[in-house]
Amino acid sequence: MAALGAGMAVARGLLRTQSLGAWRGLRASAALQQIPRAKSENPKSEGTFQVTMLPGDGVGPELMHAVKEVFKAASVPVVFDEHHLSEVQNMASEEKLDQVVDSMKESKVALIGKIHTPMEYKGELASYDMRLRRKLDLFANVVHVKSLPGYKTRHNNLDLVIIREQTEGEYSSLEHESAKGVIECLKIITRAKSQRIAKFAFDYATKKGRSKVTAVHKANIMKLGDGLFLQCCEEVAELYPKIKFDTMIIDNCCMQLVQNPYQFDVLVMPNLYGNIIDNLAAGLVGGAGVVPGESYSAEYAVFEMGARHPFAQAVGRNIANPTAMLLSAANMLRHLNLEFHSNLISDAVKKVIKVGKVRTADMGGYATSLDFTQAVIAALDV
Repeated sequence: MAALGAGMAVARGLLRTQSLGAWRGLRASAALQQIPRAKSENPKSEGTFQVTMLPGDGVGPELMHAVKEVFKAASVPVVFDEHHLSEVQNMASEEKLDQVVDSMKESKVALIGKIHTPMEYKGELASYDMRLRRKLDLFANVVHVKSLPGYKTRHNNLDLVIIREQTEGEYSSLEHESAKGVIECLKIITRAKSQRIAKFAFDYATKKGRSKVTAVHKANIMKLGDGLFLQCCEEVAELYPKIKFDTMIIDNCCMQLVQNPYQFDVLVMPNLYGNIIDNLAAGLVGGAGVVPGESYSAEYAVFEMGARHPFAQAVGRNIANPTAMLLSAANMLRHLNLEFHSNLISDAVKKVIKVGKVRTADMGGYATSLDFTQAVIAALDV
């Protein structure tokens, strides 16, 4: 029995060590290489950080323009290596995808807009957005849903985090017609990736001083697939006795988020559920235009909008809300250890919203994207 107990203790130690690996790797990726790129179109001066930029589709390019203008006004020491990858604009190919990956290998950090995925099947099930995330192994998507001071919604003072596994599940791109009129779509759940995202969630909660992690699932119906995910979360939870752990079925979770979102702190879930909950929770604090997001692998960090929408109907109309993208950019600067510039920009954005004189239409105002961007620049405390 003594030998068995010693073996279990060693196993727990190994699992805990692995659990810290993704987070340590995440933090290590913040230390960008500051060696100039020979091929870069943007020559980089000493002391600046290179960041890969993908404007994406819809209003993405307009939002990126707002980021560039604010960065310029705030003298942010970042140079963007900009690439264009779009299936709807016929700017997507393996060559372009490889160029983005090569850029990421140097920069380790990216700011991206929504790369729209067409619904039409053209012989390839996996979109370029999904393929990019797989190539970079961006397994953890993090969306911090927090109320903005001065902007009232149905629920105020919200502060919760949604962590989504985004490399498998229903997004595995494994579909086929097994018989005429019968489509099989495979949902892949693995122990390794379920443990990895669970460890990430508990490490995140520990590092950020959070008190509870809720695993969201549908194990009552998908007893093997979601059952395995839930089992992995329960096993990892035992390694973090100071963090409360509970579980909730996905449909009940949606209702509870609308009725009483204050009960949640950190939520961890498989891919599709995360996509749905991200959007639902974003709606609680103002919508897709105000919630930032980020995705991590052990090596890379990608910053983006929390609720990924191209907002194609707004293209060229100067009405898109730059808030989410500016806050994502500020989070990126914090990841780069540029705390001063990060706080400078995020404080300016929040100040403009709190004052309430300049708000875009989605927040009940009449300001244009340009108006909002100029107001943020004017609010920079430089």
